[in-house]
Amino acid sequence: MKTDERSILIVDDDADIREALIDILTDHGYHALAVANGQEALAHLRGGARPRLILLDAMMPVMDGPSFRREQLLDPELSRLPVLMISAGILGDLDTGELGLVGVLGKPIGLDRLLEVVSLHYL
Repeated sequence: MKTDERSILIVDDDADIREALIDILTDHGYHALAVANGQEALAHLRGGARPRLILLDAMMPVMDGPSFRREQLLDPELSRLPVLMISAGILGDLDTGELGLVGVLGKPIGLDRLLEVVSLHYL
């Protein structure tokens, strides 16, 4: 599943949220695709995909958002890809600065805020 560099990669275990985000972003002129967890996202990136932005759910089975981001940061080529974390819960002790995130959005995601943040980082 290789994509061009104009895409947004959505990483979320909830199929309904993945589909809704793809529809919203596509309706606003973005190319978006999705995977179900951090492990699938890493495989996708290691396969050569270089999205302009990653929308990353914090809590997922198999590999959660923070674990994905820590692994991503270990790869010099992948570490520069911007990540916007999305969370339905309180991130608690998570050091979002340590993860080098471009931001954190709460669920439910406000459409205007999502599009604002995406436009800022979809350079």
